Amino acid sequence: MSLDETRKDEDADPLMVRSVEKAFRVLEAFDGANRSLSLAQICANVGLDKSAAQRFTHTLNRLGYLQKDPVTKRFELSLRSLEMARHFITANPLVNRAMPYLLHLSRETEETVNLTLPDGPDIVFAARFMSRHMLNTDVVVGTRMPAFCTAPGRAILSRLPPEEARSLLERSRLQAFTPQTVHTVDALAAQLETARRLGYATAWEEFFPGDLSVAAAVLDQTGRPVAAVNIGVSSARYTAERAEEVLAPLVVAAARSISQASSPF
Repeated sequence: MSLDETRKDEDADPLMVRSVEKAFRVLEAFDGANRSLSLAQICANVGLDKSAAQRFTHTLNRLGYLQKDPVTKRFELSLRSLEMARHFITANPLVNRAMPYLLHLSRETEETVNLTLPDGPDIVFAARFMSRHMLNTDVVVGTRMPAFCTAPGRAILSRLPPEEARSLLERSRLQAFTPQTVHTVDALAAQLETARRLGYATAWEEFFPGDLSVAAAVLDQTGRPVAAVNIGVSSARYTAERAEEVLAPLVVAAARSISQASSPF
């Protein structure tokens, strides 16, 4: 959904508290490319006038979610904003139940192990155990990626009803992140059918060059996918065939164990 469509939807919602929505838009303006922002940049990025931006940044600063440099007058996210992520992780029963299995998988393979959760056409990393080989160190808990070109995303999509999965693909911004990225709806639908049949999904260098990933979906009590377990390895150390042979049984077993251990979420 585009920003304009989102705002139109919000305008039609009489229960929407506009000031809360604007405050979160201010916080969401900060990211890896915008670590520090001036008031003028916040106005431009968020679409607020100067007076409104001053009120929101002042309030968020007083609440502890933004910090302001006394010399440059620029704003940054504070450490308190990180607490929101911690609250989510500690309060989420699925993430907590998955942790022992992810830790075991990490120790058994000595490779990078992740738990990702679906969010519309994207996936979000909710837990990550890094390998000593340090694959993709820029990916941290909270990182968002498109589902269509990632193994965990495909594993989740493959366990949805085909028409729902296709709808999510059609809503995705399909683009080639690398020369290997599959990015047409029909080709992706065929890959999802293969993943549905095998019980796991793969992605070979489709988002990051050199990244080989194998994933399996975690299912709730109704059989609906609620997460995915994946292992990522480097193409410098594995071939795609070897990664699939070695890792697929492990992620399938881990995802099945988490599914069976979890009561209704």
